[in-house]
Amino acid sequence: MADSRGQAAVRRRAEQAGRRAESLAAWWLRLAGYRVVARRHRTPVGEIDIVAIAGRRLVFVEVKQRADGADGLAAVGPASRRRLMRAAQYFLAGPERARLPPVEAIRFDVVVVRPWRRPLHLRNAWMAGMDGTPDAGW
Repeated sequence: MADSRGQAAVRRRAEQAGRRAESLAAWWLRLAGYRVVARRHRTPVGEIDIVAIAGRRLVFVEVKQRADGADGLAAVGPASRRRLMRAAQYFLAGPERARLPPVEAIRFDVVVVRPWRRPLHLRNAWMAGMDGTPDAGW
C-alpha cells in the first residue's frame, strides 16, 4: 500500500510540473504575440496542450518539459504527432472552431520548457502528409 501511495505522489508531482510547463509556454507564446485560445483542450483521442492564433494561423502546440531541448523534441515522436493531429481534427470539427476568426493555415509547434533557460519554440515542427499522417522528419 505504501508503494502505491508513493507512485501516486510521483504522478501528482509530474502533473503539477506539466501544468507549470504549460503555463510558462503559454506565457512565452503570449510574449511572442500569439493569442492563446485554449489550454489543455480534451478530445476523445487526447489532449491538446495549447491552441493559439498567430496572425492568420491556427497553431496547435505540444509542450514538453525536459532538461535538454533535444530530449524534449525527441519526446514528440510519430505516435505523439498522430495523436495531436487527430485531436486537432476534433477541435476543428467542434463548436470551439466557430468562435475563432478565419484562419488561412494550420500549424503544429513544439515548446520545450527547460530549467533556468528560455523555452525552446520549434515552429512548424512537422507537416501533415496528404494522407493525414505526419511526415517522417522534423
